[in-house]
Amino acid sequence: MSKKTLIVIGNGMVGHHFLEQFVASPGAAEYEILVFGEEKQLAYDRVHLSEYFTGSTHADLAMGTADWYTAQGIKLRLHEPVTALDRDQRTVTTPKGEYGYDELILATGSFPFVPPIEGREHPHCFVYRTLEDLDAIRSSAREGKSGVVVGGGLLGLEAANALRSLGLQAHVVEFAPRLMPVQLDTDGGALLRHKIEELGVQVHTEKATIDIVEGENARLRMNFSDDSHLETDLIVFSAGIRPQDALARASGLEVGERGGIVVNDQCTTSDPHIHAIGECALWDQRIFGLVAPGYTMARTLASVLNSDRDAAFTGADMSTKLKLLGVDVGSIGDAHGQTPGARNIRFNDEQAGHYRRMVISEDGKTLLGAILVGDNSHYDTLLQYALNDIVLPDNPETLILPEGLGGAPALGPDALPETASICSCHNVTKGDICGAIEAGCSDLGGVKAETKASTGCGGCTALLKNVVDSELEKRGVEVNRSLCEHFPYNRQELFHLVKVNGIRTFRTLISQHGKGQGCDICKPVVGSILATCWNEHILATDHVPLQDTNDTFMANMQKNGTYSIVPRIPGGEITPDKLIVLGEVAKEYDLYTKITGGQRVDLFGATLSELPEIWEKLIAAGFETGHAYGKSLRTVKSCVGSTWCRYGVQDSVGMAIQLENRYKGLRAPHKVKMAVSGCTRECAEAQSKDFGVIATENGWNLYVCGNGGMRPRHADLFATDLSDEELIRTIDRVVMFYVRTADRLQRTSVWMENLEGGLGYLKQVILEDSLGICAELEEHMNGIADTYQCEWKTAVEDPEKRKRFREFVNLPEQKDPVQQWTTERGQRRPVLESA
Repeated sequence: MSKKTLIVIGNGMVGHHFLEQFVASPGAAEYEILVFGEEKQLAYDRVHLSEYFTGSTHADLAMGTADWYTAQGIKLRLHEPVTALDRDQRTVTTPKGEYGYDELILATGSFPFVPPIEGREHPHCFVYRTLEDLDAIRSSAREGKSGVVVGGGLLGLEAANALRSLGLQAHVVEFAPRLMPVQLDTDGGALLRHKIEELGVQVHTEKATIDIVEGENARLRMNFSDDSHLETDLIVFSAGIRPQDALARASGLEVGERGGIVVNDQCTTSDPHIHAIGECALWDQRIFGLVAPGYTMARTLASVLNSDRDAAFTGADMSTKLKLLGVDVGSIGDAHGQTPGARNIRFNDEQAGHYRRMVISEDGKTLLGAILVGDNSHYDTLLQYALNDIVLPDNPETLILPEGLGGAPALGPDALPETASICSCHNVTKGDICGAIEAGCSDLGGVKAETKASTGCGGCTALLKNVVDSELEKRGVEVNRSLCEHFPYNRQELFHLVKVNGIRTFRTLISQHGKGQGCDICKPVVGSILATCWNEHILATDHVPLQDTNDTFMANMQKNGTYSIVPRIPGGEITPDKLIVLGEVAKEYDLYTKITGGQRVDLFGATLSELPEIWEKLIAAGFETGHAYGKSLRTVKSCVGSTWCRYGVQDSVGMAIQLENRYKGLRAPHKVKMAVSGCTRECAEAQSKDFGVIATENGWNLYVCGNGGMRPRHADLFATDLSDEELIRTIDRVVMFYVRTADRLQRTSVWMENLEGGLGYLKQVILEDSLGICAELEEHMNGIADTYQCEWKTAVEDPEKRKRFREFVNLPEQKDPVQQWTTERGQRRPVLESA
């Protein structure tokens, strides 16, 4: 019996997900599967498309491999667009031929909407959709200074961040009165705008572009309807998407009034042999522009083609948790409160940069929607209340208040019903996770492999781990928190063993308390612990094999194999003479220079053999290592404080220098950042740091356990009106308690969240000395400060250590003959493969 033919048009994320689901089902045996893709590349992750500008390649973003398609018996035809569909003959036509089908799936996705603006065809006008689009944008940006994104929605802000990463002055032009008008209200949009503009992206709202013409001082000029204009070197249109339904229209399939291929609950079109999934499909008059609903459609259709009569797509939750230019944004359910009788609860902390809005039912029992800007730590809890109709507490405002103002703790795994959605990308519920554990999965990796949870966007990773650990412990399974297979201990336990037993080498530790030879997980952890306990040089004989590349060479390896050097500039204060030295060194070695976000100067492009030479020149001028390569104190950022600023009430620069000189060189579970602001205007952004200090008329307020990065968290107020001595003593205690008890690669923010009792417990330990260890913590910190050494200086003065920096022992000039360079914006940079 010959097989039927199944054709899939579209090789994007949703089309690929359908194939994964379908080939794993019994029904796949009945079909020959043929897939057509318009792009040259295999399906790739568009959710993380912007990472292409920060070094990711197509291989990094790819959803699968050509070998996988071959192994599944799928015939994949890339760069072969389907140009015609004949429903009567059941054939599709491409530039290379005609192909028959029995069942056809349209997974054609969407295309970017470009407003009908005169001049939009200019060669420096782009859309932001494919890798080829991004290549074109990068090429245009090389000779440009500024770029504009038309559209202030989700993708528009992603595109703005991409332009910024390319070194352009980025602008966002939005027709609506606020950014992200679909997800955010007026207050939320205003805060998001403020945060984005603080990052250097200029926002222009309520702007309607009339035309695009040649610019006088830039390539292009955008003329607006209010008679204003904006000049720029390139324009990226990100003004929304439209369903890719051209084939359906031409073949007579039913489409919506505003586009979209009409489908029923089984994702079948008006033709029973043609189906549609993803952004091209119109279900119940709705287009779903997120990947999770597309995945749900794909799973539904796979079940339909396996004759599952109960399979049905019934809509999807469109809640989103995002990080836009580093700013947390969350939107849940009826975020705008359009449900009749809906009531609102708002928390707006403009000083901290947090805005939260809850939309609740008229009877106060149900959460209908929410908006979060600046802090998404409440998102998971609020989402579970909304999705599972969990009855709100008597005081629902506690769900969005900070802990210090009566905020409720996060919703624990045990409070979630079996139907709670843990991973929306793959539609995994708590019940599915419990089922996987009952079936034999005994750890997080097994549950992920079985259910696919957390293998999509990754936003549910923390919640998934909490649920898995909770369920395993309830079944009497001891949750393995060992560091790795070589040590049956976590980091805190290893620290205790090293400190109490006076262990000074990895070899002694693993022989007495572990097994095997160690690995890339335990070696750096033990190296960090040994450095914290005994403060020996990083290139001590016993420590060298424990380090990664950056620590080994005390510089950060870059993508082309060269290194960057960051000398310490305490508090950001630097003399003109030292600035001149940095410039002279950069010119002598032809280094790319960049001011970092922590008020330092980064020197890029040094070869391995040049490192000691450069360090010698910097050390002679009074510089020392900035420890940018280590899990240690990175920077103490400061404003100018009372020395210059008319608002400053304390010497923030002096305090920043004092703190940096005290904690420099301290090895920790993760990098540590600090900041000192001279007044409550907070120009040093102290509340986004692990340790933030803000001046008051009576001394210093201390904030702890904040961080920026992928998961920003504002620090919590820990103590107020401290004297200089009290401030340093308190930080000593918190720093050393963190170093002793935190897990591997755990930021201070996550560490505190995982402490049983949270902020309240930490205050008891540090301020009330409830464990009786504060004197010991202070003594330990004093010992580290007293034995500090500049690792660069020690290395260049030791002939044996210096030998480690030879690249070519038989090549006198010691220069890499292969590395290629080019010039960009007046500085040397490496030639990239994708350039």
